[in-house]
Order: sequence, then C-alpha cells, then structure tokens
Amino acid sequence: MSYLEHFKLKEQPFRLTPDPAFVYWSKQHSRAKAYMESTIWLADGFVVITGEIGSGKTTLLQSFLEELDDSVVYAVVSQTQLTATEFLQAALTEFGFKPFDKRKVELLDMLNMFLIEQYANDKKVVLIVDEAQNLSLKVLEEIRMLSNIETHKEKVLRIILAGQPELREKLDSPKLKQLAQRVRLRFHLGALDKQDTRSYISHRLRVAGAASEDLIPADTLDVIYRYTGGVPRLINTLCDTALLCAFADNKPAVTMDDIMAAVGELDWDEHESNTGVYEQLQQIANRRPGTESHVMQIEVRTNGETEAIHTFPPGRVIVGRSPDNEIYIKSKFVSRHHMQLVCDPERCIIEDLNSTNGVFIGEAQVKKRELESGDVISLGVHELVYTDIGRSATDQVNTHPDFEDTHDDVPPVLRESPPSRKQG
Repeated sequence: MSYLEHFKLKEQPFRLTPDPAFVYWSKQHSRAKAYMESTIWLADGFVVITGEIGSGKTTLLQSFLEELDDSVVYAVVSQTQLTATEFLQAALTEFGFKPFDKRKVELLDMLNMFLIEQYANDKKVVLIVDEAQNLSLKVLEEIRMLSNIETHKEKVLRIILAGQPELREKLDSPKLKQLAQRVRLRFHLGALDKQDTRSYISHRLRVAGAASEDLIPADTLDVIYRYTGGVPRLINTLCDTALLCAFADNKPAVTMDDIMAAVGELDWDEHESNTGVYEQLQQIANRRPGTESHVMQIEVRTNGETEAIHTFPPGRVIVGRSPDNEIYIKSKFVSRHHMQLVCDPERCIIEDLNSTNGVFIGEAQVKKRELESGDVISLGVHELVYTDIGRSATDQVNTHPDFEDTHDDVPPVLRESPPSRKQG
C-alpha cells in the first residue's frame, strides 16, 4: 500500500514544489497579492514583494499569474545573476523573442517597439523579476530606465520585483535613490503566526483530500510551530516527514511521537537556532529576568496620555489602523498599514509603509532609519515611545512602572481622541 492510499489522500499535501492549488491565503499573503494585482491598473511605479526563504513568494507569484486574463502579457525572469545586456535578453526571450545576437541598443529598441505594439492592441505588459535580490545595482538601474518607456498618456511596462529581505536593503542604497522613489508599494511576507500555521496545515490536508484534519492533530501544533517558526516550507518538510514516520509504523494518523521522530530525522533544533537568534535570546533572557526574549518596548500615547505599553521579541511589528497589525490604532490619522519596526537584539529599524500622513521623529519626517532608545515617533496625535530593552539591559529601566505589558495575540483598540482634547 502506498503513502497516499494509507492515509486516503488524493495527492501529497506537503510537497515542496510550489502549487497554486495549495496556496493558503493568510492575511499577509492576500495583501501581497492585492499589491501585485494593483500593477494591472496602476502603471506608474514598481511593486516590491519581499519575504524570507520559504515564505511562499514563488507560490504567490504563480497564483497571481494563473488568474491574469488574456489582456495581460507577462514575462517572468528568475535567473538574476546577469549583466544588463543578459537581463534584457532574458526578458525578451520570455516575451517570445530570440535576441541573443543583438547589441544592447538593438535589444532596447526591440523591447520598446514590442511595448508600444502591445499598448496599441490594448494589452497590458507586466515584467516580474523573481529572486531580485541577486540583481546588481547596474541591472536595477537598467530596470528603472525600462519603466520610463511610455506613450503620451501613460507608462507601458508594469514591474514587480520579488526577492529575499536583502532586496529591501539593496533598494535603499543611495545609488538607487531614483529607483526607490519609483517604488509605489512594498510588502514583506513574514512567517505565519500560530493560528495561521494551524489553518495552513488544515487547508493543505483538505486540498489533498484528507477526510479529517485530525490526520495531523491540533495537539501537535505547539511543537510544529516551535520547530518551524511558521515558515511554510519548513512546515511542509516537518509535516511530510511526520506523515512518513506514521506510515512506516502503520498508524492511521500522526502522533506527537511522529512529530518528534521527524524532528530527530531532520536533525532540527528549535527554529530560532536555525536563524542564529536562539542563543542570543537566551542571553537576553538571562541578563534581564522577566522580559524573556523581548528586545523592545513601545509605549503608545494619545494626546500625551498613555494608552498601552507593549514589549516585543525580535522580528517585525506593523503599526496601523487595520486590526491585523501588531499595534492597532483606530484613528483617522493612521493609515491601514502605516509603519513597521524591524528589530533584532542589536538594533531596531523604523520604516514608513507609504503612509498618507507620514512618520515623524521630532520635527523630522522619516522614511527609514535606525531608532535610538527614547525616540518618540509621531503619527498625528499619537506617539510611540521606543525603549531598547535588548541591549544595555542592566542600565535601562521601565519609565512607566505602573503599567504592565499589555501585548497579546489581539492588540488593544486605541480609540480616536475626542475633539475636545488638546493635541499633545
């Protein structure tokens, strides 16, 4: 009897090959797809999608491409360690040309004529560059120049750049200032949280034809999450190996013993140690009892009055008026996804997510910068006070000892201030 017959499955639920049929639409994956879809009707800027290895970028791209209709012509370039000329050749090849005996000026003319022809036929052209973190600065600048091709009415080439987090850093290079200004939307795909991890596993089992989600029981979730960190590719690897362990022992479903056997066969440590963070977190916890792995504190004030105090471990914290954010501020001054904080034990970076009203520290509006402990971030009448509790923990104290940490899985709602209160 085969693996699939034993578990009464139609297909393998946790294979690593990207398959749009299995895509799980978490809130962040849905948002990233919406950003990509916006390129179809917004042709005046880049869309940049980044994510950690195994976060589902490629599957997301494939799902997006499957849903494009005949009015859209697209090319996907995924081999990105290229010269500028080789990149043009790769793009034109994907559009159906044979450009390998052409000089660069001829390649540019060929692409320009193709774009104008498609525009005349009411076609929209999308160029998607996967693994874009490998592009050289020179090639990225070439892509910016391509985005300038236009008719008398509008740009004719829509561009999506997808890649690992290094792409964000590369785009922030002073040498690419003009390209960064052309980026209309950015989104980073993080790991799934524990609830989405469970939903992800259940979804893939259903698509594969499992009669019951208990094929991988809910009581194994904590261990699965601890060893995968919510990274989809790691979830697939661990769950598939656990199913094989259960199959080898002729069990009808996975047990905790099978999960731990799979962890042993894969020779995995807990997920944080795979990223080099676990040991640092332990050192922080030992140095400052009570804070465990938390490295930053955010005090939220409205009109000068403290509304909440949160502490967070290393990672990404998004602030906005949408309830899916880690810090939820219900206010007309705050965009749905207004800004983000990306912190590790060594530093914390603040970045404006193309908000309507901007992000200010003091009188200065900031797009991206490293924070210092004590910085006050202004979002309209709201202030976020950042305190570094990861470094120099012995000489940092909580400036508001009367408040307890309020961070949990559901962030508190910060109500908009009554009109009678003065702005702080």
